Amino acid sequence: MSGRRWWHIVQVVAGIVVLFFAARQIWRDWDEIRASHLEWHLRPLLVLGSILITLAMYALLIWVWRCFLQDWGQQLGGWTAARIWTIANLGKYIPGKIWAIAGLAIMAQRQGVAPWAATASAVVLQGLAVGTGVAVAGLAGTRVLASVHPWVVPALWTLAIASAVGVFLLVSPAVNRLITRRVLGREPAGSPRPGTVLLGIGVNLAAWAGYGVSFWLLARGTLAGVQLSLVEAISAFTTSYLAGLLFLLAPGGLFVRESIMILMLQGSIGLAPAGALAVASRLMLTLTEIGVAVPFLVLRSEKPSVTS
Repeated sequence: MSGRRWWHIVQVVAGIVVLFFAARQIWRDWDEIRASHLEWHLRPLLVLGSILITLAMYALLIWVWRCFLQDWGQQLGGWTAARIWTIANLGKYIPGKIWAIAGLAIMAQRQGVAPWAATASAVVLQGLAVGTGVAVAGLAGTRVLASVHPWVVPALWTLAIASAVGVFLLVSPAVNRLITRRVLGREPAGSPRPGTVLLGIGVNLAAWAGYGVSFWLLARGTLAGVQLSLVEAISAFTTSYLAGLLFLLAPGGLFVRESIMILMLQGSIGLAPAGALAVASRLMLTLTEIGVAVPFLVLRSEKPSVTS
């Protein structure tokens, strides 16, 4: 059996174990959730701010994707790139997770992007997103979990440092070419500049922080009396999102993300508010992802605008 096959099995098994223990804990606490009386307090401006920040993070990620393509001699118009990115992003709701990356590559190719550049850019950006997310989750999570599970802190620091090293290795053109060659089965025609990779790292770090701020605003805009710190919001959102992303069998990270979020927040804001906030976050993100893709699905795309 190949190493890639073994790694896939390890990911699935680990995801099932995490989901089992998280679901078991939530099942045990379900009566407490139902018995709690939540006080919803909708503040439209804060919710709107949460949505706008999320959209701004999407725009940043689309922009840095175009920067990577430009380093490989490819050009995509802003409208076309946004259309491809937002529609392909819906592929994560199909079990397997590969569909979002595959959709990005295939749709970019249809707009004239060289197949190797379309695939390589999708893979590299996914790697940057996961690597920076793990680093953020590790660094921010130490403060959130230290009082509840002190033994987790060294593990989180180790994870954060290892992730940072792995991400910064992508700055090396030789490592970048090796990854691309293993994925494509051929030698890529060039590699992104170190400056562009560093830009990608910075944008992804900013995106995780931005998503955390969006989540923090959502909490303040929907639940009364919930004292959620910004660090807790960034840590809980990033960790739970990554858990859902890496568990291949859950479309869109459904139930996995909510379970991890509840487990991380119940100690600070209470079990019932954590559950309500997890549901509110799921609803807001899903509606935002679908809503931003709808105009691109309805309106016609640009003609291919690529040079290679």
